[in-house]
Amino acid sequence: MPSPSTVHPASTPSHVDTDGPSIVGTATSVREGSLHVGRTIEARAAAISTLGSAESSTAPAADEIQIPNRPRLLNPELQDLRGRVPVHDLSQAGRDMLTGEPGLPDARIILNKTRIMRWSHWVGIAKEFAPIITCYGAACGFGDINAFGNAETRVSILEVSELLQKCKSVARSLKIGRPSRCLSSLNFDLTPPTREAADKMATLYFQSFESTHRILHQPTFWKVYERFWSSPESASAKLRLQVLLVIAIGSSLASRSGADAGLRNMVHQWIYAAEIWLSGPLEKDRLDISGLQIHCLVMLARQIFSIGGDLVWISSGSLIHRAMQIGLHRDPKHLPNMSVLQTQLRRRLWATILELVVQSSLDSALPPRISFDEFDTEPPANCNDQDIEEPAPELKPHSRERFTGTSMQLILLDSLPTRLRILSLLNGLRSELSYLDVLDLSTDILEACRRSNAFFRENKASGMTPFHHNLVDYLLRRFLIPLHCPFAHKARTNPLLHYSLKVSLDAAMAIVYPEPDEGFSNLMAIGGGLFREGIRYATSIISLELLTQIEAHYKDGTLHRSSHSISHLKKAMEDLMNLSLERVRQGETNVKNHMFLSMVMAQAEAMERGESGQLRIAKSARDSVLLSLELLQRTLGDSPVATSVQEFDSASFGEREDYTYGLGLDMDFFFLADSGFP
Repeated sequence: MPSPSTVHPASTPSHVDTDGPSIVGTATSVREGSLHVGRTIEARAAAISTLGSAESSTAPAADEIQIPNRPRLLNPELQDLRGRVPVHDLSQAGRDMLTGEPGLPDARIILNKTRIMRWSHWVGIAKEFAPIITCYGAACGFGDINAFGNAETRVSILEVSELLQKCKSVARSLKIGRPSRCLSSLNFDLTPPTREAADKMATLYFQSFESTHRILHQPTFWKVYERFWSSPESASAKLRLQVLLVIAIGSSLASRSGADAGLRNMVHQWIYAAEIWLSGPLEKDRLDISGLQIHCLVMLARQIFSIGGDLVWISSGSLIHRAMQIGLHRDPKHLPNMSVLQTQLRRRLWATILELVVQSSLDSALPPRISFDEFDTEPPANCNDQDIEEPAPELKPHSRERFTGTSMQLILLDSLPTRLRILSLLNGLRSELSYLDVLDLSTDILEACRRSNAFFRENKASGMTPFHHNLVDYLLRRFLIPLHCPFAHKARTNPLLHYSLKVSLDAAMAIVYPEPDEGFSNLMAIGGGLFREGIRYATSIISLELLTQIEAHYKDGTLHRSSHSISHLKKAMEDLMNLSLERVRQGETNVKNHMFLSMVMAQAEAMERGESGQLRIAKSARDSVLLSLELLQRTLGDSPVATSVQEFDSASFGEREDYTYGLGLDMDFFFLADSGFP
């Protein structure tokens, strides 16, 4: 059984160059017979994107953001090639594939725990995972255990079932102390940590998240922060919550070796208290800039600390409605005279709200509740907070090439039209995702990633950190996987779609191997919401590609000649397993991700040996859950609110969830829902 020693997988130096050669090995070429798929197919895929009927437009300049009336599909160079290779010269099959083939699943609605199933669940039920789902289904009681002929396999599956129930019981005990579990528990402890610890965590917040999510004006915050500490007892609820939320978010980047379970419990209380304050009667002190700042901080904190992080799409609707209610969707030039500080603060805050909205829409598989027709707020100026400090009669913004406190937000804002278009195609009820759309939109996202990477290299000496680069790259690049996923899986039978496989896998590897940075490593070890979703994206894509490559090479008799790409995939799987264990150590109660990864590795080993793999898969599941149970029990022993499971009212959870949804498959196995809000 593997040792539960502490690991730091996200800090592992990257061996993946996301802009260089892909680790998508020769398996695709082999499985397609004599057709060579590699750089040639990648070039063909790029050329294919020139075919089809579409319009062109100029890409946004470096110092402005264009808001298009309709999506751009082809740049001038691609349009020129279209004229030389018209679509009507292609076969009917080629025309259908490029311009008309919907890449999304059919319109069946599948609910998982009352929620619409997301894009990656379709990856999770791929036929390559059938042995794993069969084993897991039997362990959960909705599969036929007698279908397994080997008695030892049946025993292992029964052990998995018992261990999963024990994990669930321990997880329930860990959740008892959370404020949402008892409606009468409204007396939150809003006591801050020591001044020294608070200063450190607040500083970490401004050095990290405030770069992409411009919520606060730093000089103004430090002034009210000092006022708070001069008399904490008399501080208003609004001031106290703002200070505590900043401290809470900053604490997520503190060294894990000094993690304090008591502080984590207090952070949860602060977040719940802020949610209750926001959901109270709509008084004037909620509908102002400070109220929106608290709302943004709460949404960010919920995703970091896995408190209803997968439900933020609901909250984003309320947030954007409140913002529009006070006019943030209108540019300040249309409003009564405002100071430079007020103008820039409103533009920054609106851009932050848009970023929260698009990220939550991607993860929920639901449409964003905003379009470009509904706002005219301009981007904020490229300036530092000191440049707009009162009194500031006029503002002289810096060039976009210079790194400022707003640079990261502007990089994200540049790609907002593209990302909103992606969300419209992925989540729209009547959308059809053609391959032309995919190729063009992914080109825009990749170009945004390259610009971000170039900006990082040029501004290392100016204060830009690996954390800044990692976070921006993550928020951009993760859009590529859902975009290409419907086509990437078809690359096994249609080599013209190989480019989608390459882009998806490169994006997944970039998630697993960011720039080495302790703070970002800590974030990925505890983060829920959009941070956990990225891990699930990577898990789905890398797992499927590993099994697909092994199967193809085994059938073709070339397994011994393809060890390089497969070994890279296995290394990524091992690092994902280490990260999953670290997440359990840091408070994660869902043990299924590590279990799934372990079963995939067992299946891969069985395929390489030419075995059926049932026993190997069952044993790997048992060992994984046993290890996770040990870690959960250790966390329970260290918890300041550890309580006997007998005191828990099981009705609040439900005795048994419906896992099958009429498909005979366990969707919950691939649905890593955040704990927290019911």
